[in-house]
Amino acid sequence: MTKITLKGNPINTSGNLPAKGSKAPNFTLVKSDLTNLSLSELKGKKLILNIFPSLDTSTCATSVRKFNQLAAGKTNTVVLAISKDLPFAHGRFCSTEGITNVTTLSGFRDSAFGKSYGIDIIDGPLAGVYGRSIVVVDENGKVTYTQLVPEITQEPDYDSALAAL
Repeated sequence: MTKITLKGNPINTSGNLPAKGSKAPNFTLVKSDLTNLSLSELKGKKLILNIFPSLDTSTCATSVRKFNQLAAGKTNTVVLAISKDLPFAHGRFCSTEGITNVTTLSGFRDSAFGKSYGIDIIDGPLAGVYGRSIVVVDENGKVTYTQLVPEITQEPDYDSALAAL
């Protein structure tokens, strides 16, 4: 369990992010077209997992927009925007915002992702969604960078995530 805050009030996640140098835990999440995508399907690609509570918050939406811009032109890199929002919400957000360099994924069908990545918020008003975090995975499936944002209303460290690619 890891302590983070929401507007200064303590809340907890279900565990810890995968350790740097460890193999990224596999997952199967739902794309905006309702098909599944597994980590194993992305083997050989560099990945940025941008994990957040909901696209319906300004900070989460900003992180998707920024990674969409920053990822443009990055060789062999896929940005995954992951929340428990329904795939329909992901699709609507991306079409409205012109998001084309990010793959949105929903964890609404399977609770294994949040548990294996240790990012389920387990108490407080946001219990049941993911804590804001970044996991960078190299072409071999190894974790090269993680950040669990300590205050959920703050943006992640984009520069450090990109540097870990």
